[in-house]
Amino acid sequence: MNDIRIAQVAKQLPKYSRETKEILPFVELWLGGQESRFRRKVMKIFEGAAVDKRYSIMHPEEVFTATSFEEKNTIYIREVKLLGTQVLHKALRRADWDPASLDYIITVSCTGIMIPSLDAYLIDAVGLRQDVVRLPVTEMGCAAGISGLIYAQNFLKANPGKRAAVVAVESPTATFQLNDYSMANMVSAAIFGDGAACVLLSSEEEAVGPRILGSEMYHFADSTHLMGFDLTNFGLKMILDPGVPQAISDHFPNIVHPFLARHDTTIEAVDHLVFHPGGKKIVQTVETLFGKLGKDIDDTRETLRLYGNMSSATVLYVLERFMKKDLPKGAQGLMLSFGPGFSAQRILLEW
Repeated sequence: MNDIRIAQVAKQLPKYSRETKEILPFVELWLGGQESRFRRKVMKIFEGAAVDKRYSIMHPEEVFTATSFEEKNTIYIREVKLLGTQVLHKALRRADWDPASLDYIITVSCTGIMIPSLDAYLIDAVGLRQDVVRLPVTEMGCAAGISGLIYAQNFLKANPGKRAAVVAVESPTATFQLNDYSMANMVSAAIFGDGAACVLLSSEEEAVGPRILGSEMYHFADSTHLMGFDLTNFGLKMILDPGVPQAISDHFPNIVHPFLARHDTTIEAVDHLVFHPGGKKIVQTVETLFGKLGKDIDDTRETLRLYGNMSSATVLYVLERFMKKDLPKGAQGLMLSFGPGFSAQRILLEW
């Protein structure tokens, strides 16, 4: 049997960071021309976002300066290359893998535009083989961390004895719109942060780490309006419909139970929830749904508190927390993330 295992997970944070309380004066200054009731509402959103700290590829003063899309995207390209190189190096070092042993490289990012994509630069920067197979995943938003793992799993399933890397690097900071006073922009500014993560997977017989038992994608019909970006002259403008938590709640039974049943297990038998913290409301929604089953999502909540929502990379930060735990053999974990489309991505793990 061709087992696919997660061999290593590493994370890399950008150089700038601020606690939320340090960001508030910048927000107040930015909202100076708005009416006082609106300003109070936005400040409450920031204070109540359940994010204590966030990291950024830019200094806060740069974020709150009216730079052009071109200027912000230039910073994004420079910093994404740096973070991607650092996190891939770190993961390979921890796994004691030679860079030339990688057969497949998947890069994930939706918060900027670069062609060639990040994977092309990583081949040179890290010293990957010239025949390494590369796949950039760009337009799947927060769900794409798990999407990348699913694509890697499918490649490895078809190719025993191979190695793959999934590198997710995101900078929602680079998409922040100074001239957009919509609630979507306010909420995203309050919850998002920047970060990078790398997952190494293997279909080698001697591979160790949690085994992927199964994976599936789930598409919400007629829901493309719920989440995404509009490309404007000022950059990528956030679309975030307030109906997202309710949509997740409505679809939840169909997302979780049939998937687990197809892999001969149930939610009662799943010990660990590796869930993407989209934001406080989505965390509360899923906590309510899982809480009835006696499950907790402490690691998800803590990841949101420590780093904010880093789009596709965030669920991989949650996974890294579980990789550090001494979990008993046979323990099952459910990875779950949501993103534009609207879609849900799921992976079932066994330690």
